[in-house]
Amino acid sequence: MPAMDKLLSLESEFQYRIVRKLFEGGMGIVYEADQLGACGFTKRVAIKVIRQSFASQKLLLENFIGEARLVADLIHTNIVQTYHFGSNGNSYFIVMEYVRGVNLEQFTRRLAEQRRVLPLELAVFIVSRIARGLAYAHAKTGKDGRRLGIVHRDVSFKNIMIAFEGDVKLTDFGIAKARGFLQDQEGEVVAGKADYMSPEQANFQITDQRSDLFSAGVVLGHLALGYNIFKGATSDESRDRIMSLDVPDFRQLDRRIEDRLNTILQRSLARDLDQRYPNADELLFELEHLIYHSGYGPTNETLGKFIRELFNVSAAGSSYETVGSTVFLEPKRDDTDTDLDRVPAP
Repeated sequence: MPAMDKLLSLESEFQYRIVRKLFEGGMGIVYEADQLGACGFTKRVAIKVIRQSFASQKLLLENFIGEARLVADLIHTNIVQTYHFGSNGNSYFIVMEYVRGVNLEQFTRRLAEQRRVLPLELAVFIVSRIARGLAYAHAKTGKDGRRLGIVHRDVSFKNIMIAFEGDVKLTDFGIAKARGFLQDQEGEVVAGKADYMSPEQANFQITDQRSDLFSAGVVLGHLALGYNIFKGATSDESRDRIMSLDVPDFRQLDRRIEDRLNTILQRSLARDLDQRYPNADELLFELEHLIYHSGYGPTNETLGKFIRELFNVSAAGSSYETVGSTVFLEPKRDDTDTDLDRVPAP
């Protein structure tokens, strides 16, 4: 039997040219950048850099590395892709897919500014794409064939992107649970955004994939109504509302909401885990059946046309792409609007 040829090994140094700052959060900074290659090759990417003060903290750095390793193998159209993990001296960074678009917070803010109402079928479509991404992530297995037990734990407006082409993508697995990738202090601290977390998160309990489905339900309700019924004046009040607020009949809050959508919302937001959707596949089926049962429904192109008109951008390019400009995509924080709420158990 002929000897096996040596495996080919290629070595190359990646170079990146920063274009502008996209977002500055508590733990890191995200930049838009160009990845440079041979013969004039250029690819637009996003680079997430951990702050030096956090890079020196062992647990936070290990989780940053764990996030990169985890998401590198999550290859799905509804999840922002990770291309590379690198370091530069004592600085560590993740190179990700650049999404030419906005997050849901920016999207709904623009709707409010223009006094426009999001069509319900588009609200359902957006959350159905997130359910697709979650179904994939929740079912992901490791090299041993066992499920990784991924729970995103931060499904929220800031972490859902809409590209101007109409693609919907879930991002930021920085506080996710995943066997063998990230360490967490679940049961000891509350991690996540207070007004989107599940009751079990808010109550210092151990979560599973159904936690993300409650958060998806909060997102759906927020998109349908134009406001989040669980958002309080403070993070503590939001957590209290998540745990104790009576889930309303959404048909009484917006006459556009019919029985089937109300049923989906009620089941997504059930505090009793046995009453909630057991997995993202079932939620996805209900959402897609709702918008496609008559034979035609919204598509990426439908959403893309809507968002391009909303932001007055073309399909081919964007006014946001000026090299050297700095655009802060997030509003000023208040007590209810943090990148990450970490509250120790009482």
